[in-house]
Amino acid sequence: MIRISDTVKHLLIINVLMFIGTLAIGGTTFYDWFAMHFPKNEAFKSWQIFTHMFMHGGPTHILFNMFALWMFGTPVEHYLGAKKFLFLYISAGLGAVALQVGYYYFQYLPMETQALQLGATHEQIIEVFKDNKIFTAIGPKFNEIYFASMVGASGCIMGVLAAFGIMNPNAELMLIFLPIPIKAKYFIPGIIMLDLISGLTGQSFFSPSNTAYMAHVGGALTGFLIMWYWKKNQFNKNRWDL
Repeated sequence: MIRISDTVKHLLIINVLMFIGTLAIGGTTFYDWFAMHFPKNEAFKSWQIFTHMFMHGGPTHILFNMFALWMFGTPVEHYLGAKKFLFLYISAGLGAVALQVGYYYFQYLPMETQALQLGATHEQIIEVFKDNKIFTAIGPKFNEIYFASMVGASGCIMGVLAAFGIMNPNAELMLIFLPIPIKAKYFIPGIIMLDLISGLTGQSFFSPSNTAYMAHVGGALTGFLIMWYWKKNQFNKNRWDL
C-alpha cells in the first residue's frame, strides 16, 4: 500500500477538525461563518469562498470525501509533488464554487428581474427573504437559490480525480454499489457527465438531491485543464519546477 502523502494527511486533519468544530460549536453557527452562501445573501462573507472546502454536512459526507481524498490524492501528490498538488486541490475548489455560483446567478437573475418588473424593489425582495416568505408569482426556486449554501471538499476531490485520470487512464475503477471494473478514461468522464445532467435537470443518480452538482463539474474541469497544461508543457519553458 502506498504511504499516505504529507499534504493529503494535513488536508484530512483540517477537514476533520472543521467537522469537529461544526459538532462542538453548533451546525447553524458554524455554517453561518464558514459555509459558502449565495453572494446576494447577507450571510455571505468573502472567506467562505475558501472555508467551504473544509466543511461537511454530516458523517457520511465527510467519510466518503476523505476516503476519496486518501485514495486518489495520495498517488496524485506522489506524482506531482506537494506544491503542485496543493495548487491543483485549491484551484479545483475555486473552480467548483465559481461554476456553482455562476449557475445560481444564471437562474436567479431572471427571477430577480421578474420580481422588479412586478413592482418590487431590491429592499422589498430582501425583506421578503428575511421574513421567509415566497414570491408567489415567481415560485419557491427564487428563495431556494437565495438561501442556498455549499459545503464540502467534493469539488477539490473531483479535480484530483480528473488529474488521476490523466495520469492513469487505464486504471480500473469501480463504484461501491456497482462492482464492475471500468477504465478511468471512461469512468471519470462518465461520472462528470452524470453530474452535469443532474445539475441541469435536477435528476439525482447517485448523490443526495441537495448535491451541488455544478461544483463537481467545475472542480473536475479545473483539475483537468491544469493537469492537461502541466503534462503538455512539462518539458518546455512553461514548466513549474519544484
